[in-house]
Amino acid sequence: MSVQRVGFYLMLALTTVAFCVLLLPFYTAILWAIILAIIFHPVQKYLVRRLNGRPGAAALLNVLMCVCLVIVPVVIILASIAQEGTSLYQQVSSEEFNLRGRVEQFTSALPSFIERWTPIELGNFPDLKGKFSEGILQTSQSMAGHLVNAGETTLNFFIGSGIMLYLLFFLFRDGECLVAKIKRAMPLSDEYSSQFLEKFTSVINATVRGNIIIAVIQGTIGGVTFWALGIEAALLWGVVMTFFSMLPAVGAALIWGPAALVLIFSGAWLKGVILILVGTLIIGLIDNLLRPPLVGKESKLPDYMVLISTIGGMALFGINGFIVGPLIAAMFISAWSLFAHEPENT
Repeated sequence: MSVQRVGFYLMLALTTVAFCVLLLPFYTAILWAIILAIIFHPVQKYLVRRLNGRPGAAALLNVLMCVCLVIVPVVIILASIAQEGTSLYQQVSSEEFNLRGRVEQFTSALPSFIERWTPIELGNFPDLKGKFSEGILQTSQSMAGHLVNAGETTLNFFIGSGIMLYLLFFLFRDGECLVAKIKRAMPLSDEYSSQFLEKFTSVINATVRGNIIIAVIQGTIGGVTFWALGIEAALLWGVVMTFFSMLPAVGAALIWGPAALVLIFSGAWLKGVILILVGTLIIGLIDNLLRPPLVGKESKLPDYMVLISTIGGMALFGINGFIVGPLIAAMFISAWSLFAHEPENT
């Protein structure tokens, strides 16, 4: 290999890394622009046909549709969660929250053998109140820091949303041309390039169309059930159940299960039984009923791989890890599958 060729590859690598670093502050906006472009690509093709082959007008309508169906509901839900979380925090930290009465009510309903095995002496209320107050203090300090940065966070959110929508328009309009250029630029054969891109799009569709939609349905059912049973901060708990529903094996039961036990041991056994029945018969069965038609078999990862990659993705990338983690895992499996069958293809 000539010196000029080595220099060219080095320059190519350095400029690519520099460009990725340049885009890093807005990787969330870019990621979700790509995700929405893939999810709404069939809509874009339909609009182009209906508008007699005008991709620009179709892209504009598609972006407006994404705003109405995705961004506006997300903003409304986030605002409601912030209001509900603040109200719950103020209630817990004020005198209205009768901690002594609730602890005594709960412990009196416990069987005697559970109280003997409990490592914390629940009857020692002063110590419990001190630990609770310390936790409240730490929580208040954390919330104060978030309130100070609220203006900056809101500004970053609107800047990121603007970049996402701007990029989304061009991905809708020129997406097919960009995909063709990416396939030509990839240092792989046409067959391997096609398989990688197909796997990429199938995982995005399966994760968003399957996992997120199913999780939203489960969280909505759980939140509505909490509201109907009179549990405080039902919207907040519904959103939390939505996130936990994306994790296989555990799911929303991590939220509604303890809530049902608290209701039962607090004397509201009928509400607790209702919550268990809804969680078991409705929320638990939603996954089995909707996942096969929404996700399909060809892009479904093993449950253990989804669990590990999702948790690892969240640890590295935050909330975007729900998408990035399974995507990396799927590309890893796809790459090694191609490598394992390479002698058969050559």
